Amino acid sequence: MKGKGAQHNPDNPFVKNSIGIVHQEGIDEHTGGERPNTQLFYESPKSALSKNKSPDLKWDYSINPYQGCEHGCSYCYARNSHTYWGFSAGLDFESKIIVKKEVASLLDKQLSSPKWKVQPIMLSGNTDCYQPIERKFKLTRSLLSVALKYRNPVSVITKNALILRDLDLLSELAKHELVHVYLSITTLNEELRALMEPRTSTSINRLRAVTELTNAGVPVGVMMAPIIPGLNHSEIPEVLKSSAEAGAVDAGFTVVRLNGQIAEIFEKWLGHAYPERASKVMNQVRDLHGGKPNDTNWQRRLKGEGHLAEIITQLFAKSKKRHFASTRQMPPYNLKAFRRGGNPTLFD
Repeated sequence: MKGKGAQHNPDNPFVKNSIGIVHQEGIDEHTGGERPNTQLFYESPKSALSKNKSPDLKWDYSINPYQGCEHGCSYCYARNSHTYWGFSAGLDFESKIIVKKEVASLLDKQLSSPKWKVQPIMLSGNTDCYQPIERKFKLTRSLLSVALKYRNPVSVITKNALILRDLDLLSELAKHELVHVYLSITTLNEELRALMEPRTSTSINRLRAVTELTNAGVPVGVMMAPIIPGLNHSEIPEVLKSSAEAGAVDAGFTVVRLNGQIAEIFEKWLGHAYPERASKVMNQVRDLHGGKPNDTNWQRRLKGEGHLAEIITQLFAKSKKRHFASTRQMPPYNLKAFRRGGNPTLFD
């Protein structure tokens, strides 16, 4: 199914009944065989901020202006969260998008509260804040405007070169040491990207975004996430080399983990996209996590364990040492720039 990462809609584990087509032969076939169009749903949350309890995440608070993601990455760990809304982790995740239209005004209210303790906020912790519908709604741009108003630090990670639209706000935040940006670059192989991450920006455009952000004074890092043995692990040296040449000051990685229904979705995608190596890739993914496609152990699940995990870790470390000088690093956030109440001071 061109343009979609998932190739079907698995049953929602929280729903007892599901809709399907029953053939006379008694074969049940789930609906969703045709490529679904994007549908929008609207939510009115009470808070813009989500409190993170995972020790895997660096910051305590994140904002997700959208739930579900049109990018359609076949391996995305956020797919399972869509089932809480009554949707599927498969095609529904990338075609039924929940929009939080009032998220910027909610953030403004929360940052103006005397109870707010200044700290970095992550955009996004779950789904990509620069996915295609951001062109229409501009919620991420509104959130950056609020962050600049209060001079509260933000961290942004995305797979979309659409971030360059907001270069004016990002460069202004950077002047006050209030922003870190990470571009997620999984592969330089355009055929693999188009199949695995069908609606993301090309790697060329992501590298261009790294360069343009860097030239504007915005500190940029690159995340090679996830590394999937048998698909993109051999690209580690070239991805880091290209990222460093584009101007990135930092690089990190995670290995693929297929939690919940994502294992089923990814394995079916793999069978369609690369049937000749599907079995080998899945066996290597399991090898990273002690024989299972997923590991729920905090921190260990990000890098994996075992012989193959050690090979990936060493290759990444050597490549980073070669292409990223010791002087390259993300600057610290300026937590003293915060404007209580969003009001300028005599020192601004």
